[in-house]
Amino acid sequence: MSWLLLILAGLLEVVWAAGLKHTYGFSRFYPSVIVLSAMALSLLLLSYVIRSLPAGTAYAVWSGIGAVGVVIIGIVWEGEPATPARLFSLTMIVAGILGVKLFSH
Repeated sequence: MSWLLLILAGLLEVVWAAGLKHTYGFSRFYPSVIVLSAMALSLLLLSYVIRSLPAGTAYAVWSGIGAVGVVIIGIVWEGEPATPARLFSLTMIVAGILGVKLFSH
């Protein structure tokens, strides 16, 4: 259950990090509410998960999901370049997340 909550927390990090751009410095109400809500829920879930998983593992997975997710959103929806070097780097982040999870016990 903790791993599922951690994945959800990571996906919520993607929501708030990708949505941050659309708040225009928190001057737009609805995007700001979405971003702040996702941020609060993401951190709440992370703090809950850390009770049962090692903090370093949980944080690495959480931040890795966020980083990879935001880059993918940038490529797919924001028109950012999908160069071989960027895609290779994303692959390395995913490999690192999997490694941290697999070797956490």
